[in-house]
Amino acid sequence: MEHTIIFLPLIGALVGYLGRSISKYFSELITSLLVCISAILSMAVFWNGIENNIYGNYKIIEWISSGGFKANWSINVDPLSSIMLVVVTFVSALVHIYSIGYMSHDPHKPRFMSYLSLFTFSMLALVVSDNFLQLFFGWEGVGLCSYLLIGFWYKRETANNAAIKAFIVNRVGDFGLAIAIFLIFLYFGTINFEEVFQATNQYSNEKYIFFGIEFNLITLICIFLFIGAMGKSAQFLLHTWLPDAMEGPTPVSALIHAATMVTAGVFLVVRCSPMFEYSQIALNLVTIVGMVTAIFAASVALVQNDIKKIVAYSTCSQLGYMFFAAGVGAYSVAMFHLFTHAFFKALLFLGAGSIIHALKDEQDIRNMGGMRKKLPYTYTFMLIGTLALTGFPFLSGFYSKDAIIEFAYLRNSPLGNYAATIGILTAFLTAVYSWRLFFKTFHGPYNNKKVTIHETHESPIIMLIPLVFLSIGAIFSGFLFKDTLIGHNSNDFWQTSIFFLNEIKHDVIPMWFLLITPLLVLVSIPISFYLYILNPKILEDFKKTNLPLYNFLLNKWYIDELYQKIFVSTAKNIGSFFWKKGDIGIIDRFGPDGISKLVKIISNKAGRLQTGFIYDYAFVMLLGLSILLTYLILK
Repeated sequence: MEHTIIFLPLIGALVGYLGRSISKYFSELITSLLVCISAILSMAVFWNGIENNIYGNYKIIEWISSGGFKANWSINVDPLSSIMLVVVTFVSALVHIYSIGYMSHDPHKPRFMSYLSLFTFSMLALVVSDNFLQLFFGWEGVGLCSYLLIGFWYKRETANNAAIKAFIVNRVGDFGLAIAIFLIFLYFGTINFEEVFQATNQYSNEKYIFFGIEFNLITLICIFLFIGAMGKSAQFLLHTWLPDAMEGPTPVSALIHAATMVTAGVFLVVRCSPMFEYSQIALNLVTIVGMVTAIFAASVALVQNDIKKIVAYSTCSQLGYMFFAAGVGAYSVAMFHLFTHAFFKALLFLGAGSIIHALKDEQDIRNMGGMRKKLPYTYTFMLIGTLALTGFPFLSGFYSKDAIIEFAYLRNSPLGNYAATIGILTAFLTAVYSWRLFFKTFHGPYNNKKVTIHETHESPIIMLIPLVFLSIGAIFSGFLFKDTLIGHNSNDFWQTSIFFLNEIKHDVIPMWFLLITPLLVLVSIPISFYLYILNPKILEDFKKTNLPLYNFLLNKWYIDELYQKIFVSTAKNIGSFFWKKGDIGIIDRFGPDGISKLVKIISNKAGRLQTGFIYDYAFVMLLGLSILLTYLILK
């Protein structure tokens, strides 16, 4: 069964791409069917793990064997990978079904469906790996598929640029991960998770000199592992690719943000918890970066106008939550939020796609409004997704996001208290920008001048069915699985897949602390409705004051501009210098251009001897004969 889960999406990718000429809907149906079967089997594996404790490591082939070094291609099913199997396959299956309707008018939909299935296979290969090499294979696979899908509409220059940007920024993180794997192999002599994690304690005091600076070996490895996670999960400073990735079709955005690419970084940190637990410096770094990412992305989302970019920055912010949860040692809570987040984030993205579909590709929320009666089903689904994201009481986000804040508080450390404070503030900002999107889309006057309100229409049933299932997950997943994943007996579920050196105790939390986040979430609803619908003039007047705050947020803290100046412009200037002085000034001048110029000069000189008079030809022949005789005599 485990083999079937992994390889069905790969078969779907191959058959779907090659079978595009069989019939009109063959590729869509075969890819969707195979991923749906994979999702059903994944849920069976997950349930078997909970009820019967059935897990195992299933070897497929011996991939590399060299001396004492061995790396297998295996399917490692443990509690951590089983929950990831459900997240990846379930969301992917619904995205496949949704894409049948959303991409119905695209002439290249077989290629699109094939890429989606390949993306799913790459992520599955990553999460079931039992060694760093197989993980790196899946890691690079999801990077490649994201490049192909973000740039799917390759005739758009913006899509090509976004795909290249995602690929290059991820190379920075991937380089960090590669260095970490090299260091692990250098010292541990193996790259198998179990062997490395068992030996970590022995190397906890080992030193390594890196660029002349002495580091603790485990700390250095964990820092490089986290750099890899930062790239994939779009953490602060390596986040710049994520908003631009919205150039791809909306189903791609849902798959990247809810189940595949960006969750890989969180999975990596949690998988490597046996190493991170021996490096407090690395854990502090994870916490700080997670905190900064959470507040940064939430603040930027407040002023964005592209509906998909608002949801994208929301993902970035929620990933920050997951990382600072892992940083304070609450790995199980980070995974719980990853689990619940998959449902409501996929719901929001696919709901946004339904809105864009109704408005004929309009994405600016300023050109929307007043559509709740025309899109009643989409309105309901977006409402559920918004409530879950903001942490409205008793929906999935309420249980997982509040748990992160509570566990940060329970860590009872200065950094943990900072993280809890940032988490509360970010929760309020999340509620504000989420309700801003919702109210400006569905309430107030209709503002689109290109598409009349009467032309808008609800999405077809094939696009609404996935939203129904995601809504169920967004409502019930937190309540149903909170005890299993983060309850007092949650260690019985996680077993050895997550390592706790200093486990957080479930102490009593003050009532005021438990109530503050839900109260802020509830208060944000009337505040947002007043500011964005009833009296938007307040914010418009604020924009006209020319205070730097609005432009600072609108320009995303000027990180892209900073990179443009430091890296892009510098690289262009250096390249221009070497091109002009090196290529043109030296290589071309003394190479092909110089040789051709010399040949031309000699040819022009020789051409003067072509006079047509016999005595000139006789003279040249005599001269040549003299040179030949001289050469033979001297030889």
